[in-house]
This record gives sequence, structure tokens and C-alpha cells, in this order.
Amino acid sequence: MKKLVPEFQLSPAEDGEALACAKALGITPTTARILYARGMTTRETMDAFLHPGVQHFLSPFLMKGMKEAVDLLGRARSEGWRVALFGDYDADGIGALAILSRALRMYGIEPYLYVPERSEGYGMSIAALDKIFDEFLPDLIVTVDCGISCAAEVAYAQEQGAYVIVTDHHELPDVLPGCIIVNPKLADDYPYDNLCGAGVAFKLARALLGDAADDLLDFAALSTVADSVPLLGENRDIVAEGLRRIAASPRPAFAALLGKTDEVTAQTLAFTLAPRINAAGRMGDAHAALELFTAESAEAIAPLAEKLNLYNAERQRACDELYAQAAAAVRAEGAYESVVMLAADNWNAGFVGIVAARIAEEFSRPALLFVRRGDMLRGSARSVEGVNIFEALKACSEYIEEFGGHAQAAGVNVRADKFEDLKRALSGYISSHYSREDLAAKLYVVGEEEDHARVARELALLEPFGIGNRRPLFTLSAEAVNARAVKPLSPHLSMNVDGLELMYFGGAKDAKFLRSGMKKTLVYEYNLSRFRGKEYLKGFVRAVLPAGGSAEAEMFENLLLSLRGTPLAANTTTAELDAFLAERRSRCAYGLCAVCYDVSSLAAFPSLRGVPADVFRLSSGNCENVVLVSPDAGCDLSGYCDVAFLDMPPANALCLGHARVLVNGEPSTGKQTLCALDVQRDALLAVFRALRAHGGAAGETYAEAARACNGLGFSEEQFIFALAVFAELGLVTAENGRFVLARGQKTELTASALYRAVAALKEE
Repeated sequence: MKKLVPEFQLSPAEDGEALACAKALGITPTTARILYARGMTTRETMDAFLHPGVQHFLSPFLMKGMKEAVDLLGRARSEGWRVALFGDYDADGIGALAILSRALRMYGIEPYLYVPERSEGYGMSIAALDKIFDEFLPDLIVTVDCGISCAAEVAYAQEQGAYVIVTDHHELPDVLPGCIIVNPKLADDYPYDNLCGAGVAFKLARALLGDAADDLLDFAALSTVADSVPLLGENRDIVAEGLRRIAASPRPAFAALLGKTDEVTAQTLAFTLAPRINAAGRMGDAHAALELFTAESAEAIAPLAEKLNLYNAERQRACDELYAQAAAAVRAEGAYESVVMLAADNWNAGFVGIVAARIAEEFSRPALLFVRRGDMLRGSARSVEGVNIFEALKACSEYIEEFGGHAQAAGVNVRADKFEDLKRALSGYISSHYSREDLAAKLYVVGEEEDHARVARELALLEPFGIGNRRPLFTLSAEAVNARAVKPLSPHLSMNVDGLELMYFGGAKDAKFLRSGMKKTLVYEYNLSRFRGKEYLKGFVRAVLPAGGSAEAEMFENLLLSLRGTPLAANTTTAELDAFLAERRSRCAYGLCAVCYDVSSLAAFPSLRGVPADVFRLSSGNCENVVLVSPDAGCDLSGYCDVAFLDMPPANALCLGHARVLVNGEPSTGKQTLCALDVQRDALLAVFRALRAHGGAAGETYAEAARACNGLGFSEEQFIFALAVFAELGLVTAENGRFVLARGQKTELTASALYRAVAALKEE
């Protein structure tokens, strides 16, 4: 289950300081508290955060190696040296090459550009250097977004007679290259160490050109967002200023990829531009992206942009296929360790990083996906917030051939015969250095808010949002919510709660839960948009979580519909099952799902105290030990190792995969309720007549219809049972949110599987 976690908890003294800043700046206490919690603890730092831009840029010469790099490039210009730039094939590397190549031309040097294809591997290689020396014979090689882990390759280039400058931002290895290095992670006077590779290239450009380099901020902004570095400090200033330039006058390459876009935000860069640049490298044609970013004529730009769009479409299709295979493999294997590691022969190495990120998010733990190449496995690692995968890999380096990256992402190569050793070592390291809470799926929330419009306007000043500066989430408490599809058959819902219009994209899966009378917490973010001079405020729902209470009608409906499943055989007692659950929980925090159709059944199982609970469906796919109350028919539990039915349903309508199934055979109130239903023809005919007299019943589900018309005088259970039987027999149909009677239908009650199942229960 996803856990709600307060984004911050300020002490009384801290809250007083935040309120003082709010008063001084004329902002709401909510906005001031958010800023204070994110490190802006004074009026000046808050004001700087709310007004990012070039005025906050740091001097590039505070960075170690910068003066030496500028001096060497100055000598290269004056002496007419041949200068080669060596980049990387992702959006950060391509952006860095675009920045430094343009900056050098403005400076008076015409560089040779080299970007390796993904098949050549990340970073400098002897083979790549040989190509450069064969084609260009450089006097100076400058790396961007790579090189810090290439001490041997730098030495090789120097042996061939070239000087080398390494500009990089990745974590420092134990052995550094023996050349000029510009990397903000070196110990120096530069106070910010989270720049991406293009950010470092931009700082070098500014050291060479001064303010004239600011024309390249659009590239730096794109790369900063694409590389998932924190959008705080100077990164925030770079992205904010770059976005202003893109919005005001996008360069032709950007415009060609953006198409018709009303508003350009950090999310636009992350989800529209960056994937297209990355797609070229992933499809083995990084040069296409580099050509686009270095092209000047519209005639050259249009076909290159179209090529990248096609690459991106193909990338999306291939990633979806790879993700489906990887997710199925995780569920088949069971996500019971603190890390997910998978390998396959037929996966595309260009896509495993994207899919690893999706797997990490879904299963809420670091994920490493590998592609086999002979005896070697080449892969990508992606982590979850709060778990430093680079440090974990470093601690397990004895099992790794090579790796590099940063806290949230890394490239990893390992020998196939060391795969299991690395998996055990990583799982052990993460388990010993991080708690279960670190791996739990979390939603960080600010709390409840009343002044929606004002807060939404102020939060727009916190843009750009991204890593390190998450979009604030708020909560609303609700009971029955009138959530409806935005149009027929749409998976998206709209609703109004406490005067705030809400949209829930893909929320159809929670429609029954939302409309039930159960107490719930809605987690949402503000969205403020403008169209034709008018302002529109909405909340976008990100999650709906149970907050207590019961939805008896819906729970009975799910119990009834479980009869459509396959029979279950009892194999344990309450006492035996409780002992098993206690032992199972103590042994592992993952892989156990306890199912009950009646909340009161939980009282008989003290072993489950403290286990998170979901209602109707699972809110997270991370296979954490969980209690699932009244699951919807077809709910997928195939990722679990053990599924325990606490109150024996008459049948199983869930997808259990290869799970071990334990069923409590002692009498349950749910079964007793089913046995109390009246299956006599006259009893059901009475419900049918009442429905006909009432003109049908409004509702999307049987339970909702029963609640809307108070069961037409019958008990909710009897009404739901009758309506479900009539639907199976074709006597009623669901049309536009209403159950209506079909004309001219004649049938026998025994033609209904639900009717037969209930009748059989009563005869036992």
C-alpha cells in the first residue's frame, strides 16, 4: 500500500521563522512552509528561489580546473590546434556537445565532434580514440559528460600526442585521469556539485565567452531535466532561464520537436523533448540527434526532427514490450528481495535503462536490467528516492567488471557467472543500510489546504518542478464522491470535492471505491492553466487511499461475484493460519497477501497488526506484505508468494499465479450472509417487479444501484443478488450509468451461474 508521509514537520521555532518570511514576502503560510522545509530558511533565500535566473549564476572559475582548461583552450586557439570533442549518446551528452561545440566556434575554434553509438559502450574507449586519431589527428581532446572513469584511455590519448581536458559530472572513481579535470564533485570552492554534464559544459562556455554563452541555456535546461539531477540551486536557475528562452523564441530544432505546444515547462522538456533525443541513441543513431542540435538550416532540421519522432515511436513500442516481459519475470520470480535484477539474451541494451526505471517505480526498490553479450552482462541500474545505487554498487564492486553513474542511475557490466553473487551482495547491502520504510511506496503530502486559488498561483512560482523540487501534493478527506467518466467509455474521471474541481486521469479503476461510502483520502496536485485570457484551476488526483469505515454494499457485491471463480478447499484453521502469518512476517517483508471479505475477520489475526491494508484493489505493485479487503474479481495477486484467505470465500475469482494458497476453513460471516439470501422464485420476482415499477435503478455497480434506491424496500444484499442474477440472465442491462429492464426476455433462474452457486451453498 502507498503510504502518506508528511513532506515536512517543522518545530514551533521553525514554523515561526517560516511565518515571518511569509509575512515579509506577502505569501501564504503554506508556500512559506514548503520553501522553508526545502532549505530556503531566510527571506533572501526564499525570494531567490521564487525568482530564479541568471542573476544567481556562480562564477565558473570557482570550479577546480576551470582556469587551466580556459588557458589551454586559449593556447589551442592562438596556436591553431586541432580540437576534438568527445561526448555521450544520451540527451545530456548530446546537449553538452551542442553547447561546447557552439561555444568553441564563437570562441574561434572549429571542433571535430565524436559521439559513440550505444553499441560502442559508454565513455571513452581505445577503439573510439583510434577512430578519432585516424580521422582527425587531434592536438587536444575535450570530453563532455564522460571521461572521469577513463584514466587508462586518457593516458592512451596522451601517448598519441594529444592533450586532454575531462569535463564530467559523474561520481569520482578511486583513480582519476592524469589531465585537466573540470568536475563539480572535486573538492574546490564551487559550492554546487549537482550540475549535469551539459551544465558543466555550459559553465566552461561561460568561462570562455562570458554572458554571450547564455544563448546556449536552452540546451543546458533540456539536458539538466533529462539527466534527472536535482532542480535546486544553480540547476534551478539554468532550467528556469532556459525555459524562458524556449518559450519566448524556441530555436528551430526545438520548435520542430515540440510541435504545437501551448506551454513549455520542465515536464515538456522531460516528456516531449528529452525522450526524442534519447531515442536516437537508443536506436543506435545518436548522430541523428547530434546533427539536429548542430544543424543551422530549416531544410536539414525538418527531416532530422521527423526521424527522431519516428525513433521515439519505435522506442515506445519496444519499451512497452520489454517492460511487459520484465514485469512478468519479476512476478514469476517474486519481488521478495530488496533489489530487482533481471537478465535476458534478446533485450535491446538501449531500452533497459528506461524499463529499469519503470520497474523500480512499480516495485519500489532499485532495479538492474541486463542484456547478455557472450559471457558478459551489460546493464543499467535505476533506484528509488533515498537509496543511493552508486554507493551500493561501489560496496559490491568485487563482483562487477565496471560501473559508473550517480545516486539514482548507473551503468553496470558484470560477468554472467557473477550475476547471482552480485544480486545477493546488493540485496544484503541495501537490506543492511536501508530500512523497510526506505523501500516503501510513498506519497509525500503537505496536508489539507483551503485557499485553493491563492496557493495554486503561488505554487506556480515554484516551477520548474522535478527531482529535488517535487510538485507539492495535498490531501482531501471525503466519503462518497460523485466521480463520473469525462465522456462515455473514458478511463478518466471528473469530480467536485469541497468546491474544488478534480480530474483523475486513469481513475476508472478506482471509480467504485470513490463512489462508495467508505472514508477515503484523495491525494492531488494543483493545476493552474490559462486559455484565452481566462484562468482555470483544477486539482489532478494522484492517488485515492482508504481512511477507515466500511462500504458494506460494495463488499457484499465483491463477495457475491467471487462465486464466479473456481472452488477453494479449506486447508487450515484460524489458529494455524495466525501462527503461519506471524512466522511469515518475521521472515520476510515481501510476498504475503492476506485476503478478507469481511473486515471483522481481521480481529481473529493479531499477527496482522501493523500490516498496511488496501481495499478492493492493490494500490502498489511492490509485493509488500499487505491485507487486501474485499478484492474486486480479477484482482492480480500473481506477484505474491503466499496468499492467505482469512475468511473462506466460497470460490476464488482472483489471479493467484504460482502463489501458495492457504484457506481458513472455519465459518465466516460472509458465507453466512450468502446463505441467508432468499433464492425462491417469488422473492426474486418481487425485486423484478419493483425494478419495473421504478423504471430501473441508477448506478454503475450493483452496490451503487442498491444504495441509490435504498434497495427498493429490500435488504441491500437481496437487491444486489437479484440485480446480479438479472444481469446474468439478460433481464437488465447497464446503459449510461443506469440498470434498465430488457424487453421480451424469457429465461429460467437456473441459467444464472450466480443463482446456482448461492442455491448450492444453501443446500450444503
